[in-house]
Amino acid sequence: MPPVKYQRGDTVMGRWPGSSLYYEVTVLGFDTKSQLYTVIYKDGTELELKDQDIKSVAGFQTRSRSRSRSPGRRRSRSRSPARTTRRSSSRTAAAVAAAAITESAPSSRRDAKLKDVVEVTLSPLQTKPAENNSNNRHEKKEEKQKEENNTVNKVNEKAEAQAEDEPDKNQGRYNLRRRKDDGDAKPAETRPEQLVEKKGKMAAPSATILSTPLDFGGKIGAYFWLLFLPAWVLFLVLQVSQKDPSLANFPPPLPALEAYWDTQALGFVILWILFQALLYILPVGKLSEGMPLRSGQRLKYRTNGSFAIVVSAVAVAAAVHQGVDLTYIYSHFLQLATASFLISVLLSVYLYVRSRYAAPEELALGGNSGNVVYDFFKGHELNPRIKNFDLKFFFEMRPGLIGWCLINFAMALAEMKLQGLDAPSNSMILVNIFQLLYVVDGLWNEEAILTTMDLMHDGFGFMLAFGDLVWVPFTYTMQAYYLVTHPNPLSLPALIGIVILKLVGFYIFRKSNSEKNAFRRNPFDPKVSHLRTIPTATGKSLLVTGWWGVVRHPNYLGDLIMALAWSLPCGFSHLLPWYYMIYFIILLVHRDSRDMSECRRKYGSAWDEYCRTVRYRIIPRVY
Repeated sequence: MPPVKYQRGDTVMGRWPGSSLYYEVTVLGFDTKSQLYTVIYKDGTELELKDQDIKSVAGFQTRSRSRSRSPGRRRSRSRSPARTTRRSSSRTAAAVAAAAITESAPSSRRDAKLKDVVEVTLSPLQTKPAENNSNNRHEKKEEKQKEENNTVNKVNEKAEAQAEDEPDKNQGRYNLRRRKDDGDAKPAETRPEQLVEKKGKMAAPSATILSTPLDFGGKIGAYFWLLFLPAWVLFLVLQVSQKDPSLANFPPPLPALEAYWDTQALGFVILWILFQALLYILPVGKLSEGMPLRSGQRLKYRTNGSFAIVVSAVAVAAAVHQGVDLTYIYSHFLQLATASFLISVLLSVYLYVRSRYAAPEELALGGNSGNVVYDFFKGHELNPRIKNFDLKFFFEMRPGLIGWCLINFAMALAEMKLQGLDAPSNSMILVNIFQLLYVVDGLWNEEAILTTMDLMHDGFGFMLAFGDLVWVPFTYTMQAYYLVTHPNPLSLPALIGIVILKLVGFYIFRKSNSEKNAFRRNPFDPKVSHLRTIPTATGKSLLVTGWWGVVRHPNYLGDLIMALAWSLPCGFSHLLPWYYMIYFIILLVHRDSRDMSECRRKYGSAWDEYCRTVRYRIIPRVY
């Protein structure tokens, strides 16, 4: 095996994929299997490069200096200032690199006409150094004094011609910024993926950084989930409505087509969404800032979820007092699910159509594959908004989540009605209280969701729209629906044990999430500043003490314990009420796998060190 040419910590020149531009990078490691070097750029981007894409700094600079001063490269080229002959991209890029090396200020002889011309602010080096195109009208004595200014002037002339003749090529290869009117203003530091058009609008970055690896089975998986998810919800709704919902009675009989539709049910769902939207836009509650986006912008969100659920509870209580029969939700569960599914599809279509007109920096990296079906499923636009109304944040936290509690309450009323009870059973009360506490906690700490993967990375498409409007309210309520016709008496010791289990899970869930949210927002917060961390090349740090030092996902551990407490009140007669527990285990495995790949891609060797320090993923080892 040949020796490794570059060692960990070496500073070298690494070629940016898809271009001939070289940037200064630091070697993080070498994979003997793939024969690839892991390097990190100054902006924190980590990539794997081949040996031929890496050059030593010393040798690179020596070649550049010797070639740029070669007499053959300095032959005279007379050229009229008004001439705008098309130049090749490679020559323009070479001149750009030479100008970046000089780091001199623009010449004063450019007039105001060039204010609209884009100005190159790159700082890479080229494999082929720039040609010195000095005019033969200059004397040798003046050449040394004016060399830098002439080089810069010619670069700008080339950039002007290139911008007019080859705008598409410019946008695909270089970091371009409109020159500021204030000549003394320093150009903003740009990352390789930040490109700006002549009009100041963000241009599309190169394909190498427009998207992230596909998940959920990729493009083929998107077709599967689009068909499977609605079918699975239909199966659960039909199965739980049977007198004996055991798997021995699979498949459940399909009702007639007219049984799926009820206009009143559609009106009820629309009215509920509009009511929640009204509560969301009211100027009540805190105006919170989200995490920085790729553009550096921080969106604002109205976090008044606790206000919304209190007003919703008062409205529901008033409706019941006025004689509204909420057991309609139980008797028309299938029709309500169908109406919610229809609205989620229409919403998803709207979201995808509008995303086609969104700026590139507004798209979600995970939903920008170029495949229509996958992007429709995963979500193409990251934060779709109608003015200040954030669609993803609203649907994530309001109609489905609060609707979950409404459906559970309706199931308790239905149990009393069908079983002839004066009060709901202990099992029904536990399920209602446990899940209500979970929802209230989420809405009370609504600001914390702004640091989650759903809000920060996932686009808003069918996956989230269906999940928010159909999956959450019509599958998370399976325990309550099951208990309506299958009561399960609980002894006092069993009741106390289940309550203790729930409290333990909730405590772990809340404390770990609060710790993570506080650290993400302000690592110097006194609550978390004492915790030990592992620094990463991105500027962020990984917690290795506190809750996140016990296990990699302590919040998932709390979720898992709570899911167990939700299922135990239903007993062990059937598997169906344990559906949420089974589903949650599968979900955690998927989330953990996705988190592992995403964090390894983002943090590189720092993540490997974190995994060696915190070895257990969801369930900590008991000593």
